[in-house]
Amino acid sequence: MTKTINRNHLRELESEAIFIMRELASQFERPVLLFSGGKDSIVLVHLAMKAFYPAKIPFPLMHIDTGHNFDETIAFRDKMAKEMGAELIVKYVQDSIDQGKVIEETGADASRNKLQITTLLDGIADVKADAAIGGGRRDEEKARAKERFFSHRDAFGQWDPKNQRPELWNLFNGRKNMGEHFRVFPISNWTEMDVWQYILMEDIEMPSLYYTHKRKVFNRDGAWLAAAPFMQLKDGEEIVELDVRCRTIGDVSCTGLSLSTADNLEDIVKEVAAARETERGGRSDDKRSEAAMEDRKKEGYF
Repeated sequence: MTKTINRNHLRELESEAIFIMRELASQFERPVLLFSGGKDSIVLVHLAMKAFYPAKIPFPLMHIDTGHNFDETIAFRDKMAKEMGAELIVKYVQDSIDQGKVIEETGADASRNKLQITTLLDGIADVKADAAIGGGRRDEEKARAKERFFSHRDAFGQWDPKNQRPELWNLFNGRKNMGEHFRVFPISNWTEMDVWQYILMEDIEMPSLYYTHKRKVFNRDGAWLAAAPFMQLKDGEEIVELDVRCRTIGDVSCTGLSLSTADNLEDIVKEVAAARETERGGRSDDKRSEAAMEDRKKEGYF
């Protein structure tokens, strides 16, 4: 399988991402890397370590913890931050709920995913970050396809897709007013296949969630969701144990799992190559409306 990887293509993507990492380090004073424990943010950390080697990465990792994360995600996050000696900043959605800044959804379809917006914006303000590095890619969802490498956010943390600054060649404009910040997406030009082939080529350690494992799940509207104490079942829904894996990792309440036998990187690459649905096809938060992702991004979402 490794012989079929287009290494030149992946090295070009790697070089572009490293260039963007170094550009943001030169233009911004207090960047943070938004770390979710998912494959894209793990690749970002790997690229950042390459970009600034032999020094440590010059910015902290920030995780917005919904309180409804997979246990494996939290364990991997803490292990990785400790091993690389990185500063890890964790902001909790539960704190935003307790402070009355957001109201928790109720009912079987309740999710804390959208509540992350307030916690994220407060976290950026708390650490006075002027740039937040994210793992968004243009192939994930149509709203993300509209976004620039350097994506401006106003003083309210909002994104205006119709008023973005043009990007001319490799010239990135990080100028902003007081209180504003940027989101920076170094792997915008990567696809899901690029990410997995790069992980395979670089032999990057990944959370066990990405590999086939047995898990108690239930089916809702055609998507398999993980059973958890805070997940309410609807009439007719039944918990079963199946062999599944994650293609994308987020809040448990909205992360669809895939039936799979892929228990190694080579098989994951093969599975992604044969897939006919995007990795976010099982994300219930994207299905709340036709413009669900764009609406959340305008409010300050990742």
